[in-house]
Order: sequence, then C-alpha cells, then structure tokens
Amino acid sequence: MRFPPRTTRIGALVSLMSALLIGGAATIPANAAPTAVGNVCYSALPSQAHDTLDLIESGGPFPYPQDGTVFQNREGILPDQSTGYYHEYTVITPGSDTRGARRIVTGEEQQEDYYTADHYASFRLVDYGC
Repeated sequence: MRFPPRTTRIGALVSLMSALLIGGAATIPANAAPTAVGNVCYSALPSQAHDTLDLIESGGPFPYPQDGTVFQNREGILPDQSTGYYHEYTVITPGSDTRGARRIVTGEEQQEDYYTADHYASFRLVDYGC
C-alpha cells in the first residue's frame, strides 16, 4: 500500500487533534488521504464477478477487447508496482449497454485479485478464504 511519509501522517494527526481540542480548522495534506483498498469475501462478490474470475482462470474468451489489458494504476490506490504488473477485466453489469463501472484488476501474485464497483475510485482485495 502507498502511504505518505510517517512524518506527514503524524503531522496530519497532530493538526487534526489540535483542531479538535482547541477549535479551528484542521489542515490535512492531500497526500495524507487513507488508502481505499479493503477486503471483500469471494462469496460476497456479485455472480458476474465470479464469472469474470472464472474466465480469467481459464484464459478467456473475454467479452470486451479491453479485457486483459495493462491497468496503469494512475489513481495510485493499488500498491505501487512496475508497469505491466496489473491487468483489468470487465465485470458485466446487468442492464448496462456499456462496460459499466465494475472491474477485476489482477496482480501477478497468485490470487491477487482486486474488485472495484466504482470504476477505480476504490478497490477491495478478494479474500478466497471466507
């Protein structure tokens, strides 16, 4: 995960605590935003995500030409890796006439699969053990 330097996080916390204790506005640096990577149980994913993960496991065929392309991680939410480490795949959204916002982004590690339902605004690492 990408975290700002420890001093920035501590400084942001001190600023917030000071504001809460003595009043006033807290100034928190933009780079101190918490990471948006959480976990989600495999069983809690929509059935279409299961379908996408099955297609990834079998090597396709995939419904969209963009599936399997390199995910750039421009948002900087996923852990920093070299270009080409992550790949994205569409999770079909019923009733949508476009690709929709749901994706699976895979890393090179075994079972390093991230689910996003909001087009890369947040990610959840798929937990296959629950």
